[in-house]
Amino acid sequence: MSLRGTFVVLACVFLILGGAAASSETPRVRVELLSEVAAFTPGQTFWVALRQQIAPGWHTYWMNPGDSGEPPRIEWALPSGFTAGEIAWPYPDRIPQGPAMTYGYSREVVLPLPVTPPSALDPGARVTLRGRASWLVCEKTCIPEEAPIALTLSVAARAPAPDPRGAPLIAAARRNVPTPSPWPSSFVATSEDITLTVEAPHLTADRLTDVWFYPARWGAIDLIAPQRVRVDPAGIRLDVARGPLRDAVGAPIEGVLVVAERLDGDVARHAFSLTAPPRPAGAHGDPTVASLLRAVALALAGGLVLNLMPCVLPVLSVKALGLVQHSSRPARLRAHGLAYAAGVLASFAIVAGALIALRGAGAQVGWGFQLQSPAFVTLLAWLFFAVALGFSGVIVVGGRFAGTGQTLATRSGYGGSFAAGALATVAATPCTAPFMGAAVGFAVIQPWPIALVVFEALGLGLALPYLVLTFVPAWSRLLPKPGPWMTRLQQLLAFPLYASTAWLVWVMSQQAGPPGVGAALAGLVLIACASWVHRALGGVRALWRHAATWTVAALLPLSIVGIVALGPLAAGPGSPAPEVAADGRLGWEPFNLERLAALRASGKPVFVNFTAAWCVTCLVNERVALRSPAVADVFARKGVVALKADWTNRDPVISRVLGSLGRSGVPLYVLYPPGAGIGSAPTVLPQILTEGAVIDALDKI
Repeated sequence: MSLRGTFVVLACVFLILGGAAASSETPRVRVELLSEVAAFTPGQTFWVALRQQIAPGWHTYWMNPGDSGEPPRIEWALPSGFTAGEIAWPYPDRIPQGPAMTYGYSREVVLPLPVTPPSALDPGARVTLRGRASWLVCEKTCIPEEAPIALTLSVAARAPAPDPRGAPLIAAARRNVPTPSPWPSSFVATSEDITLTVEAPHLTADRLTDVWFYPARWGAIDLIAPQRVRVDPAGIRLDVARGPLRDAVGAPIEGVLVVAERLDGDVARHAFSLTAPPRPAGAHGDPTVASLLRAVALALAGGLVLNLMPCVLPVLSVKALGLVQHSSRPARLRAHGLAYAAGVLASFAIVAGALIALRGAGAQVGWGFQLQSPAFVTLLAWLFFAVALGFSGVIVVGGRFAGTGQTLATRSGYGGSFAAGALATVAATPCTAPFMGAAVGFAVIQPWPIALVVFEALGLGLALPYLVLTFVPAWSRLLPKPGPWMTRLQQLLAFPLYASTAWLVWVMSQQAGPPGVGAALAGLVLIACASWVHRALGGVRALWRHAATWTVAALLPLSIVGIVALGPLAAGPGSPAPEVAADGRLGWEPFNLERLAALRASGKPVFVNFTAAWCVTCLVNERVALRSPAVADVFARKGVVALKADWTNRDPVISRVLGSLGRSGVPLYVLYPPGAGIGSAPTVLPQILTEGAVIDALDKI
């Protein structure tokens, strides 16, 4: 043990022994129990608080007392049916004690906590809440003290009025209770130091007057060591020496970040509770080989599963026709497999490059970001519609192959296979498969070369089944022989693409409202008209026929202009989709950080559904699991509040919360257990939900 550690232990012993000798003196702390209401409503949670008035020069302790001390505790003896939640701790002061650091309160502190009464109470009845509070109060010596606490309240016959004495004190204390951090955070540990990173780009060095991190548990960092603060466009970085518990850095570090900000000549303090997961040393430089291999393996597995998702299956069915077409020529079949894989990997590189570039420029975006653009959604709907028309034989190019769809499926050139790979990538973006969330969340915080490796592994997983099938001759013998049935199958495969077009137009309605839908439908009419013109002029010279077709198609950009111009009038960036309220039997509330913080501070369990209208996996999960009557019954029985974080349109707040949970896309399902303490860490549910998985998670809280 170090010299300083020995001193701390001896100091604690002498302080407590000294306190035992002085315990018969007049108490240094006067306590009382306060209520925010003069009378309470049966079944409705209200707030009470333990008020400590502390003698000058003395102090009590926070939930993590630091290098010595003990936090206040309450042993309740409540009437039958009453329950009391955990203390919602206001952020503390730093109290140095020689070579040690403690966290606590001086002069006065109000410690609020929620109380829930039973529903079966008679109006006008009087109820007494009783308990015994104990605490350690210290100056040069430490004295353990305790006292009974009691508060008598009436059962309200109507809406309760605030208590004139307790309500303002409790409200002021709750304003000092940390709110969940809206920013992603993480830490890197070396043999000597810990670097905590909080990605808060809007906090600038010229406005900050003080920054300090209070860990929720002892041992991870050296509490007495200075915290060196660096503020740059990426956010806040805190460097501090490692603490005595060397194994503590193997788990996320929880705590409270307090920032003092100068606003209009005044200094305002803000406290945020955060959970910083560990990153390997050099994660913003060179991650460890093990972490990189794990991310690549997760990405590869996610890409493989992505082939089974409903948004990708229609395109894969298209390419299956190509397998049949070339099954008798193995060399050509392998070449087409490579061309398809190249199309997938090139497209993933483009999507990943755009994502990395936008995040590097400070944009809060994640996987599927392009689908938050109404213009992109419309272009995708038009592309699927054109391919479906080709499958139906409406668009005919030449005499051998039927249009765009046939070109992508069975043309002899390798450009068709490459284009099919690109189309599969575009079709995959609305879906999120298992394993993808962790892999993409890892990738987006890495330097671009490493991020690109992970995204390409995801693309390789998507291309791998088709690629392997083309390289194993024995499998090709299982394929049916080409024949007239292929034409009927191709026409049948047009209908999933028509359905995808209809779904994308519905997504447009959520993003841009009726004006955007009108512009998108106008584009579909123009595509159908161009197809008809091209076919109707079959007897005219090719030059004039192509000129007429492209003249009609040239009007399509006007629809895009209309979407861009009219979309913000209906649903501007960051606005939620219109349908957020009732969904099945669950009453969804719109997500915002203030509501989440208030619910957690009151001790309520909270379920947050991070979703988007363009996310096929999200929609399937909601219909399969979240609209189940059995799930709704468990929500009601457990008192779980359901919040919907709709990411259909770009929302930087939701993006930051996703990042803080180690994710970069939807779906994401997070269950916050009851209790306001920092240690009540949320549970992240699987990306593919079942009714049983949701009920099991709820039963554990």
